[in-house]
Amino acid sequence: MQQISTLDPDFEQRFKRVVEARREADSDVAGQVLDILRTVKTGGDDALVQYTQRYDGYSLIDDADWKVTAERCREAYEQIEQEQREALDLAASRIRAYHEAQLPENRDFTDEAGVRLGAIWRPVDAAGLYVPGGRAAYPSSLLMNAIPARVAGVERVVVVTPTPKGKSNPLVLAAAHIAGIDEIWRVGGAQAVGALAYGTDKIKPVDVITGPGNAYVAEAKRQLFGVVGIDMVAGPSEILVVADGKNDPDWIAADLLSQAEHDPTSQSILITDDQGFAAQVRACIDLQLTQLDTGKTAKASWDDYGVIIIVNDIAEEAPALINRLAAEHLELAIDEPEALMREVRHAGSIFLGRMTPEAVGDYVAGPNHVLPTGRRARFSSGLSVLDFMKRTSFIGLDDAALGKIGPAAVTLAHAEGLPAHAKSVELRLK
Repeated sequence: MQQISTLDPDFEQRFKRVVEARREADSDVAGQVLDILRTVKTGGDDALVQYTQRYDGYSLIDDADWKVTAERCREAYEQIEQEQREALDLAASRIRAYHEAQLPENRDFTDEAGVRLGAIWRPVDAAGLYVPGGRAAYPSSLLMNAIPARVAGVERVVVVTPTPKGKSNPLVLAAAHIAGIDEIWRVGGAQAVGALAYGTDKIKPVDVITGPGNAYVAEAKRQLFGVVGIDMVAGPSEILVVADGKNDPDWIAADLLSQAEHDPTSQSILITDDQGFAAQVRACIDLQLTQLDTGKTAKASWDDYGVIIIVNDIAEEAPALINRLAAEHLELAIDEPEALMREVRHAGSIFLGRMTPEAVGDYVAGPNHVLPTGRRARFSSGLSVLDFMKRTSFIGLDDAALGKIGPAAVTLAHAEGLPAHAKSVELRLK
């Protein structure tokens, strides 16, 4: 973990290294994924059998080995603890309500030239959702991906998820039941992403692939963009917490570790104007690390990538730092978070005030927790219903409307050296 201050003479140099550091797939991963995708494209189901045996220690023989049935998901939902079932139901209802409000409206109007213009939104035909099942299995991720797809109106929603040694997480299956998923394939990794994109005899291809995964899954999505649509290329999790000395250091320590426990390459950053408070947070982190079941992972993340930044004035200095970091998660644990939020241009999701830990957004707040990482919040947004929809524009002219705007089209077509374009309009004008 490193601590830097805006008063340090070399602050800009050290902060720039933090901003520009990459914690994602290297060229070796890219090459391995390319080989996997080529093998799946040519080998289809046979390739999936081989990779699943190699990486998950699981044999795909008959249909029961390949798929999880809707009945099994229903049983899982009924068998989990009532408290867990109620929590998943609450999360699903809030996620659904939030994403229903995102549905775009079709447009259809006639402008002053008499030209009819508009656009129609339609869902994609099929969406593939990747649900992790390796280091950890996340029912919340299934809900966050499947519910927006359903809200968008996607008819075929397909889940792929690894089942190491043949074991499925019952909470993931319960979440699939809640989301109404009835096509779940027990394959994972880059090979599963390839199967969704190219299709095999058993798994029919999809139009869009979403969902988080490890470096191999992320790299597979990157390489397949264009064959299919993707939500984003997601890297390791990250959190940026802006907190003053009025906070409980134990709370802020827990917030920072909430992302560090995801993966050794996750990153947690604290910006504060109180050096004494920073020391307290560090001490609380050291203590909490000894108490966490995920302490080994969180400690590796904090030791290698954790950063504390000391500023003189949060209001004056934090906005520029926040926007350069463009973090996946941004907590503003200060007195007037909205004033600072108005100056934030780049962040995946913002959590306002001392009583809004990022973790609540991972589960039950409603907005999607699939968010841009690696400074991609500069140009992209979190997952939404729009990732499962596409917009088709339409245009309609009559004689009068073409007479008003057609001559300009003819002029521009000739200017671009495209006489056939010009003629198609000229013939109608005559």
